[in-house]
Amino acid sequence: MSSTSVRDVLDALQDVDFPAGKEEQVQAAENAGAPEEVVKALRAIPPDEYGNRDEVARSVRVDPASDLDLSAAQRAEQARRGGRPGQLQRLRDVPKPSVQDELDQS
Repeated sequence: MSSTSVRDVLDALQDVDFPAGKEEQVQAAENAGAPEEVVKALRAIPPDEYGNRDEVARSVRVDPASDLDLSAAQRAEQARRGGRPGQLQRLRDVPKPSVQDELDQS
């Protein structure tokens, strides 16, 4: 997990016009001379279109002690999920077939 804070990430996106995609945000942070930890945090967000800075803040993985004004439970949930709630959820919720189902398909 990154040692950067949400504030650091958002500060690096001052010149971004939203909506903006992941690559546009990474490029803006690099152009602004953001620290490598901030750029890494942005590279780790899902490749979506973000409507505003709040969406970026919810998606970026940062140090749980960051200044995002989340409760300890919310920070733990962000760390478990790796960002925005529901992201890649469809992949997590797919039940694995039982061994018998797999054998029946053979």
